[in-house]
Amino acid sequence: MHYYFAYGSNMNPDRVSGRQMDFNHYESGCLQGYRLAFNKRSVIYPGAASANVMQDAAGVVEGVVYHLTDAQQIETMDPFEGYPLRYDRCLLPIQTDDQQLNVWVYIANPDFIQEGLRPNRWYLNHLLAGRAHLSEGYYQTIADIQCLPNTDLEPAAR
Repeated sequence: MHYYFAYGSNMNPDRVSGRQMDFNHYESGCLQGYRLAFNKRSVIYPGAASANVMQDAAGVVEGVVYHLTDAQQIETMDPFEGYPLRYDRCLLPIQTDDQQLNVWVYIANPDFIQEGLRPNRWYLNHLLAGRAHLSEGYYQTIADIQCLPNTDLEPAAR
């Protein structure tokens, strides 16, 4: 099997389906030893942040594990993530409810990291769409993130 771990806007299965990545199942997963950060500089929306994961020995990132229909499906997501320029793609261990899997995870490249950024509200809403796969505390932490003002409406799909 082949897997993809979404911790950002792709926690919304509708967004992933709209991006034409084929999967036959998805479930909750946790990435140990990392923390969620909004420090990946958007190249499409100047001043806005996209989600990223940063190493943190005490951290845990919750998200969605997509079971891909074949190995090439991850390549469908590459252009949306800006791989290999803006994000790198790494195989990392993800814990699901009943097993540990080696899963593709996108991690922002250092040239695109900038501290002090905030996400757009519409972007954060995609993360919140993954609520069924998040603990209540983790969901609330995401819901409480301060967003850029006047960014409720998502621009036309790109």
